[in-house]
Amino acid sequence: MSVLEQLKKHSTVVADTGEFNLLKEYQPTDATTNPSLILAASKNETYKPLIAQAIEYAKTKAAGKPKAEVRALAIDKLFVLFGKEILSIIPGRVSTEVDARLSFSKEASIAKGVALVKLYEEEGIDKKRILIKLASTWEGIQAAHELETKHGIHCNLTLLFGFHQAVACAQAKVTLISPFVGRIMDWYKAKTGKGDYTREDDPGVLSVKRIYNYYKKFGYKTEVMAASFRNTEEIKGLVGSDLLTISPKLLGDLAKETETIKPTLTLEGAKASDAEEIQVTEEVFRFELNQDAMATEKLAEGIRGFVDAAKELEKLVDALL
Repeated sequence: MSVLEQLKKHSTVVADTGEFNLLKEYQPTDATTNPSLILAASKNETYKPLIAQAIEYAKTKAAGKPKAEVRALAIDKLFVLFGKEILSIIPGRVSTEVDARLSFSKEASIAKGVALVKLYEEEGIDKKRILIKLASTWEGIQAAHELETKHGIHCNLTLLFGFHQAVACAQAKVTLISPFVGRIMDWYKAKTGKGDYTREDDPGVLSVKRIYNYYKKFGYKTEVMAASFRNTEEIKGLVGSDLLTISPKLLGDLAKETETIKPTLTLEGAKASDAEEIQVTEEVFRFELNQDAMATEKLAEGIRGFVDAAKELEKLVDALL
């Protein structure tokens, strides 16, 4: 039995891709997208018809509106059309990301999340199958809380690097979080000069283990979806995580590997951990994020990266408009 087949017995496997044609091969339950993935997919000739459809929709719906509004609607529609195609292949949910430029505006993030779900509903997709992705800023977490509790819209909090970000998400009752394992390791590699980590000492793996144990020990319903893996070692270090979102390349690698794996994250292990429950207010959140250089730097870098991808996608759409 392949490692991928074994993995599916212990964790929900999620494909981290915007290319829905790759999903049929690995049969994940869910899928996640982000602006960078959609941008990469949009450059593939196979997906050009979706761009044309999104632009035509925006031109009709926003006729007479400023070009910026037409462009914004076209991009939102494009994300939704990709999501719709993905949902025709997988049995579960798809994550669709809110523009990273809204990461520090609670109200704008809420409005965008509601608008994206409405576009999905126009396509006949139930909001139960949608996860709205928001950056794990204080404002993003509070927006997610309101989307979850007032609008019944499930959220995926992304760009999560620090423990206090995770605790704030659990307190906000968000559906799931996406701690970025590989990017945490990247930071430590750059800072320490250490070349290789194992699944036992990888700082990204250890971060997710701490979060998982905390959630399970204190009964938080928020699910942990480990993300941003650099290699299969990191994945095998987190067997038993609620969900694992994995790139097509690493899914392929796992499908070829035959090592026998066992869960490293369990409810029993979490209950036996020495975690102590804390409360994260806005003041605590901002102070602890400031004190965590890795989380601060990687959050800022991640937002900048998604903003750059969003701007490049706008240029692509503008050329066609």
